[in-house]
Amino acid sequence: MNARTSFPGDGGPDYPVASSVPAACWQAGASEALAEVLAEEVPVALVYNGISHAVMLASPQDLEDFALGFSLSERIVRQAADIRDITIETGPHGITLSMEIAPGAMARLKETRRARTGKTGCGLCGVDSLAWFERETGLIDARDGGAHGVTTQFAPDALHRAMAAMAARQHLHLATGAVHAAGWADRDGVLRTVREDVGRHNALDKLIGAVAHDGVPADSGFVVVTSRASFEMVQKTARAGIAVLAAISAPTAMAVRLADAAGVTLAGFVRAGRHVVYSHPQRLT
Repeated sequence: MNARTSFPGDGGPDYPVASSVPAACWQAGASEALAEVLAEEVPVALVYNGISHAVMLASPQDLEDFALGFSLSERIVRQAADIRDITIETGPHGITLSMEIAPGAMARLKETRRARTGKTGCGLCGVDSLAWFERETGLIDARDGGAHGVTTQFAPDALHRAMAAMAARQHLHLATGAVHAAGWADRDGVLRTVREDVGRHNALDKLIGAVAHDGVPADSGFVVVTSRASFEMVQKTARAGIAVLAAISAPTAMAVRLADAAGVTLAGFVRAGRHVVYSHPQRLT
């Protein structure tokens, strides 16, 4: 039988973030019984003014941050104040995040709403036209003085200070080895906020929501992630108004093209005192 393992901010007795399960470990020709702590993933439905919009598989913790961050990064709302109320309901099949949003936000949602079931690595479910890709050009330019402006700068070492601090803040990953993390660091590379999830996109959404909840200006820091930098990770970062994304692994070529067009400084392989900058290097001096 599974045993509940508690973590701060988890989904309560119905939906723990992790569970201990019996297992057998084979090593050096012998098998040994043990208990393994495994990360849980739960269907999480996002509902706006009574209309179901998406179902994501996510870690059941920091769900208010997830609701806000997803809503911002998917452009359902333009600001945190557009969400009037968030209700978290647990049921036999998963968790429902019911949000009451402003009339203007609901009108935009109805215009762009599409069926979308979240899957790890899927950023294009339900897209019906290649013209959709043109929407992301210059997202940061308008906030940051143009594609070649230098109004927001960070020391390269700041990326490494933030990334090095991530491991100690990844409590769920330390217990399970199965989740991603996204962190928010200030201009000096001091890691201020970390969010974890079984999905790297969900972890970033939770972080965006947490930063918005705290009222932190988007251009006052940067994001570090313990995953590759995919198209959707860059897209979410740009839509949140964050100018720098630093990933511990590689980006995709499509992510680099989007970062260049959107005005995002994208760094990959941020580890062991080394990183590679793929777009807008003028911010890292």
